[in-house]
Amino acid sequence: MTRLTRPLAAWAVALALGAPTLVQAQAEADPPITVRIDPGAQGPKIDRNIFGQFAEHLGTGVYGGVWVGKDSPIPNTRGIRNDVVEALRAIKVPNVRWPGGCFADEYHWRHGIGPAANRRETINSNWGGAVEPNTFGTDEFMDFVDQIGSEAYVSVNIGSGTVEEAAAWVEYMTADPQTTAGKERAANGHPAPYKVKYLGLGNESWSCGGAMRPDYYTDEMKRYARFVRNYNPKQTGAEAMQRIAVGPNQGDTAYTEAVMAAQKSHDWAWNIEGLSLHSYTTGGWPPSYSSTRFDETAYAKLLRETLGMDDLIAKHAAIMDKYDPDKKVPLVVDEWGVWLAPLEGSTPGFLAQQNSLRDAIVAALNLNIFARHADRVRMTNIAQMINVLQAMILTDKDKMVLTPTYHVYKMYLPFQDATLVPVSFDKGTYAQGDIKLPRIDATAVRDTQGKLWLSVTNLDPAKGATIDLAGFKAASASGQLLTASRVDAINTFDAPNTVAPKPYSAKASAKGLTLEVPAKSILVVQLAPKV
Repeated sequence: MTRLTRPLAAWAVALALGAPTLVQAQAEADPPITVRIDPGAQGPKIDRNIFGQFAEHLGTGVYGGVWVGKDSPIPNTRGIRNDVVEALRAIKVPNVRWPGGCFADEYHWRHGIGPAANRRETINSNWGGAVEPNTFGTDEFMDFVDQIGSEAYVSVNIGSGTVEEAAAWVEYMTADPQTTAGKERAANGHPAPYKVKYLGLGNESWSCGGAMRPDYYTDEMKRYARFVRNYNPKQTGAEAMQRIAVGPNQGDTAYTEAVMAAQKSHDWAWNIEGLSLHSYTTGGWPPSYSSTRFDETAYAKLLRETLGMDDLIAKHAAIMDKYDPDKKVPLVVDEWGVWLAPLEGSTPGFLAQQNSLRDAIVAALNLNIFARHADRVRMTNIAQMINVLQAMILTDKDKMVLTPTYHVYKMYLPFQDATLVPVSFDKGTYAQGDIKLPRIDATAVRDTQGKLWLSVTNLDPAKGATIDLAGFKAASASGQLLTASRVDAINTFDAPNTVAPKPYSAKASAKGLTLEVPAKSILVVQLAPKV
């Protein structure tokens, strides 16, 4: 079995092993919950970039997931899988972070440009010791984001690279075709300058990116922010390249303080336009929770942990507010998601895991949290796009399946660039042992067309919820519902629609609009007003 298919085939083994029984029958529902919408109030804009993606050179995330090569029997366009492109276009991916991750701070871009004879095979020392062929490099990545209609978020190498190397890379991507760098790019098939909308100034510099003290990183960051220039003449004003600095690891505030203090005192010569935050839902380190076999206690523990994202963002946002009260610098959560134990039989360093209804609920909760913090959180990147961690898509040779998390992203399309609308409700309590969580979570938005949307997530795996709508006179609701018979239900290549959205509709009675939200489900509906 090849390096590309081994972790994917392991999913079939994991499924054959079965899973502990979880509550399948729905218990008697509690009294109705009133969700009050204030349609006349207006919150912050929910930047569509909070639905960003992350594609690292890790396992089969790129090779096999995105790139199959021009000579592959798998249908492709210039080596990039057509089925994956089609699926990603359907969820309107706003930006893709690449090439890492820890890989980024050992990536040397010249190894991945030009004819095949010029590509250098290296070892991916961060992720499984796999051979990195560098057949998917700068020009292939730019082709990929163009095919899916997305923006490039490129992370430059601060850890093992130099300012000169990073500057030359961005010059190669953005310089006029009459310059030496532009001529080289043209010789490689792309005369016009690329658009580099976002530039990551290193990755996890507090750890795999160089284990730098906050003040040391800040000094390095200033040099990169100064000398790594974008030469694309079309990238001015609102289209100017945005530089995103390394920020905190989970709750550690040292980088937040150092970087924001530096940003406050910046002069004309340099600046940053974002601060990153990395936070995963793991259940403990190293990750040991299974992605295919878990009981209700494990389910509740992971949900409790992911709900902590709200306090985490508030903690760092409060520090940012001290230095940037006008919120000009966004908090960019450019690595988040469920990080679980590798699938049995897979290469541990490839981070292959399955994706269940539980993970879809985790995704919805996080997206709701980001929306409520939209004044400060204006971009996020789930880890990762394909075949790695909490993926949108799983592939195995010519096979492809969409995960429950993918379906959440598609259901939340109306939230892209929408305006948050205040809601209030009694969250209720879902208890599992000594763990107590809210039963439901809800958000409302007005989309770019002025239509009102409501999302309701029911965390309770056994009890449905009856939602009485107040504050807005709705005639009907229509949208989609995502649920399954079990919270550990997954989609496989043989059963791709086990967890898939179903149409949902409800009409108001004389007493108003009532929504029935099943246990362990995510509902997103458009609310039509009474006329």
